Order: sequence, then structure tokens, then C-alpha cells
Amino acid sequence: MKRVNQPAVAVIPFLGVSKLDLSSFLNVDLEVFSKSDLHPLVAAMGSKVHVHYLGTEFRLFKAYVDLVQQPKTPEIGIIRFCRLIQKLPPSARELWDRAKSRSFDIGIEAPKWGSYYWSAVGPEAIRAAGDVKAQIAITVYAPVKTVKKGKSIRGAKPSE
Repeated sequence: MKRVNQPAVAVIPFLGVSKLDLSSFLNVDLEVFSKSDLHPLVAAMGSKVHVHYLGTEFRLFKAYVDLVQQPKTPEIGIIRFCRLIQKLPPSARELWDRAKSRSFDIGIEAPKWGSYYWSAVGPEAIRAAGDVKAQIAITVYAPVKTVKKGKSIRGAKPSE
């Protein structure tokens, strides 16, 4: 199947011309909740993941990781995670399979006014996520506020 390049400019009704903001995609995180300790699962993933959190939350064990090699698209990130999970040793795979929740969380920063972000997750990634019994989630973060030196806006640090 041939891929079509994403347009650089699109007309959105009532907004006029809008520019595609490819920098809005941040990453794909993996979030796992389980009744079992997840340290062995994360250890089995090795140096391919960066651990954001490994502990307990909501009276369950939680692992929150992302890929060390950041993907360029959500689809690539999901497929890489699925391949990593499929290669887990049996004991780690059993921990994965027994988990209460498994989510590939696509992180997106809301684009600035007048621009948009578009992406699709294709059938290969959707099938791969289903094969490892994981859901695909989307988190949209507010745009990062930028301010001029010496001025401050709540929640933003002045640039230096």
C-alpha cells in the first residue's frame, strides 16, 4: 500500500488556512497496571525503554515507560512496543498477560492557534496492539507557553 504524503497546508472551515504542525506528536508511552510486581517485566525490556515510574498507584503496581529511541509517528511507536513485548521471555510475558491494564498512550501537544496535527494509526499497529491485548490511548497536553525574558505567565518560566 502506497502512503500519501500529509498536506503541508489545509483549509479548515471557518478558520481559513491552517498549517500542519508535525512537532505536536511527543511520544508513545506504555502504562501497565497489575496486581503483581512489574519490576521483572521492565527489567526484561532492558535498555530499549526509559522508566518514568515503577511503583504502586491505586493499590496496584504500575510501570510507566517510553522507548529510548523515540518514534517519528504514533504508529511506529506502537509497533516497536508490540515487537518488544512479543520477544519477552516467558516469565515476563506472563506478567504482561496477567496485567489488569495495558495502554499505549499517544502523547500529543495541542498545536498553536492556526495550525493542526493529524495522524492515523493503521491496521498493522491496531492488530499488533490487539494481539498483545493492549489498548491505545491518546493524551493531549496544553501547548507549552513561551514568554519573553523578564516576563512571567502562570505555569511558564521566562526564557533565558
